[in-house]
Amino acid sequence: MNIEEFREFCLSLKGVIESTPFDDNTLVMKVMSKVFAIADINKFESINVKCEPETAIELRERYGSVTAGYHMNKKHWNTIAIAGELSDKEIKHWILHSYHLVVSKLTKKEKSELNEL
Repeated sequence: MNIEEFREFCLSLKGVIESTPFDDNTLVMKVMSKVFAIADINKFESINVKCEPETAIELRERYGSVTAGYHMNKKHWNTIAIAGELSDKEIKHWILHSYHLVVSKLTKKEKSELNEL
């Protein structure tokens, strides 16, 4: 997976927008203003994705390429190395998991707005 494939996959999900709120290198993917994935544009070596706390720990224990979220809440975020043992299909699965986790936490109003898109 490269940065363009990452962007295209994330942007293919309903209600997703991209921004660079921190600096010109940090790409942030949001659904209804809530962050679900982050990556470095110039040095695309890993991504940060949200995860259920128990699952986050399981993934870190199972895969060497999954660590606690870099500069994120370690309980809820994982950093996944792109060149690790996870396939692109598995990485997309965890991006999608993060997206759905964030969507599940949206307010009723935000969910309604998302459904109308």
